This record gives sequence, C-alpha cells and structure tokens, in this order.
Amino acid sequence: MSDERAALIAAADRALAAQDLARAAALLEEALSSGEDFSVLLRLAGVQRAAGRPRFALAAVHRALALAPLDFTALMMRASLLDRIGDPGAGEAWGHAIAQRPDEALPPQLAQVLAEGERKYAAWLDAKDARWSELTGDAEARADAGERDRIARFRSNALRRTRPYHSEPTHFHFPGLREREFHPRSLFPWLADIEAATDTIADELDAVMNAERAELVPYVQYAAHQPLDQWRTLNHNPDWTAIHLMRGGRRIEANARHCPATLALIEGVAQPVIAGASPNVMFSLLAPGTAIPPHVGYNNARLVCHLPLVVPAGCWFRVGAETREWRRGAAFVFDDTIEHEAMNPSDRLRVVLIFDLWHPDLTPVEREAVAALIGSDANQLPENA
Repeated sequence: MSDERAALIAAADRALAAQDLARAAALLEEALSSGEDFSVLLRLAGVQRAAGRPRFALAAVHRALALAPLDFTALMMRASLLDRIGDPGAGEAWGHAIAQRPDEALPPQLAQVLAEGERKYAAWLDAKDARWSELTGDAEARADAGERDRIARFRSNALRRTRPYHSEPTHFHFPGLREREFHPRSLFPWLADIEAATDTIADELDAVMNAERAELVPYVQYAAHQPLDQWRTLNHNPDWTAIHLMRGGRRIEANARHCPATLALIEGVAQPVIAGASPNVMFSLLAPGTAIPPHVGYNNARLVCHLPLVVPAGCWFRVGAETREWRRGAAFVFDDTIEHEAMNPSDRLRVVLIFDLWHPDLTPVEREAVAALIGSDANQLPENA
C-alpha cells in the first residue's frame, strides 16, 4: 500500500471516529482512485451503510465482489443490504452467502445474522418451489408415481436442496446402467413375497441367534494396512456385525441350516453367481447408537435388497439425496455404489436381512462377462462386499 493511500485511510478513520461519515466515505473513495482494493471497498461499504445509504454501500460491495466473488463477508453484506432495500433477490443472495460459510465457528453476532439469513433463504426456496410446482402441475396430474417423484427431484436439484448423486463403485463400473438411488418396486415383483414372509424370516433369525454354533462376525473386516479410512471406526468392530447365510457364494452352514425358508425365498431372486464374490445373504445387526459412515460398494452391476426385521424408532438409511426410515417388513432395492449411510440412534439393536441381485439392465451375455471378470479377481474384493 502506498504512503498516500495509507494516509487517506488513516484520515478516513479519524473522520469516522468523529462521526463525519460523509468525509470518511469521500476519503476512502479518494484512496481508491489509484486502484481498487478489496479491504478498502468493504470499509467504504460499511461507512455508506452506517450513513444510511444502502444503495451506495451495495455498489461498493459489488466492486469488492468483482475482486473476490466468493468472499463470505462480502456476500453476507450484499445479502443484508439487498434485504434492507427490499430487493426481491435478497433470498437468493442469502443462499450465495450460506454456500460460502467457513468451517470455523463464527462470532456470535455474525452467527445470529447468518441464522436469520438461513431462515430467509429457506422461505425464498419455498416460494420458488411453489411457483415451479404450479408450472409443472398439469404434467404431474397426468404422471404416475415414479414420474412425479422424478419431477419433484428435478425441482429439488434445481433449487440446490438436493444434488445429483452418481454410481461410484470402488472396483468395477459397468457402463450404461440406470443410476437410481432406490429402484422402483415394479421391477422386482418378488418383493411382495419376501415381505409376506417377514414373520417367518424373523423366526429364523431368532433361531440362528439362539444357536450355540452360530457364526456372528464384524460386518467390516479389512486388514489394518489397507488404505480405507472411511471404515476406521467400524473395522472389526462388533457394533456392526453380520450373520452370513451365504458369503461370496459359499454357504455358511452353521447359520444357513437354521434359515431354510429364508434361503428358499431368495432362490427366486436373480442373484449374481460369481466365484468368490456372490451370492450374498446375511442378517445385518447394528448396535444401539451406531452410525455407518457414508460409503459406496464395489460393483454397480449388482443391486442390494433390504428387508427390515427389527427396527427401533428413528433408525434411518440414506442413499444419495433420499433418506428413509426402515419399517419392519417394508423391503426396498437400492444401488449401493451411490453414496449411502445409516444410523441407529436408539437404545436397541437394529436387524435387516440383506442380499444382492443383478442390476436389471444387464443382459444375460453381460452378466456372463461381469461374472467372469469379477470372479477372476475375487480375492482382491473387500471382505464386506
């Protein structure tokens, strides 16, 4: 900073201390005559705001944002000034500021302003969603349930309330398969039979859990040296365990012998048959107060089915942007290569039957190719695949 600019800023500070806001603003503008400066522009905006000249303050903020478009402080000031003058763009401006919120804790006064901004941004989103809902209303009236869900998600993505999630398998990605967080029930007519047998399956769960020789193992079992930080807290942890009936295509006799009806029902499902990798059928047990961190599966050529059996209140499961609460006996199919996570916030055990199945978009020839390739590399797959 030049000596002349420093002197002008010092003079502006003295004028500000003397409550001569007009002179302080004039001195800061003079200091800027030799070139735009972000910090001086924000100071000028503050002076103009204090002088009751919000439009002049806004002009200074816009000049500052031309130098640093993503600066949180400048964006906050812009949103508050637009609010002050009643500009209809204020709600969206709060959204821009919120998006740049720093990770560190904010001073209490600024945090309070931001909280009010979040409320105003939410109201702006609600109003815009209502307008858009009117525009899509005629189409939605003629849509089926799946189409309505996709239209609603289209609006939600456009409003940035949700974002697109994509299949990101850790190992094997087959191109051209439809990416859906939860797949429509209409593709899996056997789901109704699985759900109708919930009580029978739960009885077999009780039998295997009470058996003397049942095999119950940690769900996640990686070697300590493997670079998989997402599983650090749950690796070999008994808070998330599994009772495998079929694991990597191998029947776990100590458990499977107690569950003949369960396995017979799943025989009607198109499960992958891949040496060392599939089929997989298990009971997943999540201890009270345990969270499963966001993660993805290894292979998008398969999907995963959940049948909730023991579900304390509040247990939830998120895939991509959609979060569901498990409900006993309400099965669903999802893509585990889309980021997903789960939580059991209760003080009771949560148990879900899990099994894999082919992605319905694959042709028989494609299934054959996938099985050959993955089977040749099965020894490299994660233990919880």
